[in-house]
Amino acid sequence: MTTTASSRLNDVDIEAVGGLVQAITEDPAKAQTTWAAHVTWQGGFASESRVRSFAPTPSDEPAGLGGGDTAANPVEQLLGALGNCLAVGYAANATVAGIALDDVRIDLEGDVDLHVFLGLAEGHAGFSAIEATVTIDSPAPRADLEALHAKVLSSSPVGHTLRSAVPVEVTLA
Repeated sequence: MTTTASSRLNDVDIEAVGGLVQAITEDPAKAQTTWAAHVTWQGGFASESRVRSFAPTPSDEPAGLGGGDTAANPVEQLLGALGNCLAVGYAANATVAGIALDDVRIDLEGDVDLHVFLGLAEGHAGFSAIEATVTIDSPAPRADLEALHAKVLSSSPVGHTLRSAVPVEVTLA
């Protein structure tokens, strides 16, 4: 949805984004951030994650995988995290570029072979690939949308994390 107030475009507060850019430009250390989530097992295959002061986000497996099917499972949440990160990227970068967005839809899917998860084989337990299709409704020329798309793909934190080998250390307390 596009708003016409001078300090907002695509329902993004342009002044707030500009203030953040200026603060980081003046003090690059402000760009270094740490994010956290806290997960608690709820029994069976159910758990919930807590982030900042928000209501917990539930997780469960489908009934076919032995869960209660009460919530999205972790791999579905990962797809959602990528899609949400891309949506933020489109909104932020379109706003900076002065591109009005009427609608952005991102459809994602990926394949997981359950052999490793179920202990029937060794190897890669994660997605073999993830595909996303982005649909943007905007009065902007196609060339501007293609440039926006390239910018978002080159700057998505979740996208970069998934495409790169990122060190993950899990310790038992």
